[in-house]
Amino acid sequence: MSQGARTPHELATLAEASDIDELGHVNNLVYLRWVQDAAVSHWRTLATAAEQAAVAWVVLRHEIDYVRAAVRGDRITLRTWVGVATKTTFERHTEIVRREDSQLLARARTLWCPVDPTTGRLKRIEADLRERVSVPGVERAGQQRGAGAEDVD
Repeated sequence: MSQGARTPHELATLAEASDIDELGHVNNLVYLRWVQDAAVSHWRTLATAAEQAAVAWVVLRHEIDYVRAAVRGDRITLRTWVGVATKTTFERHTEIVRREDSQLLARARTLWCPVDPTTGRLKRIEADLRERVSVPGVERAGQQRGAGAEDVD
């Protein structure tokens, strides 16, 4: 695993007026958009231009825990890193933090699947890329943490 993969990737954003819902705080869908924005930004820093052209990503699952509300004008830090990766899934973690007081607002775990951008079909990721950008998996009863049985190397 590279140093870049060990260090969480950070991206700054701002809670805008258009992000606010009828309850006066950032809408849940905005948090989801921020999770995706952080993932895309991180992928662009980790992958070569050739890797970016050869792999597109689709979400298999999002889990978001909302801890505190963000409001208009909050300066936000999106912090993300890759967890366990198999040939066909990448686990990604994201924290959404208010910069002014370092309060955790939300945390997310997303399971991403690599696909061929031309065909849209599943694309297996080579071991060298997995090792460069993720943490080693934990073997349990024939499965890696965060992966289905079909995803185990």
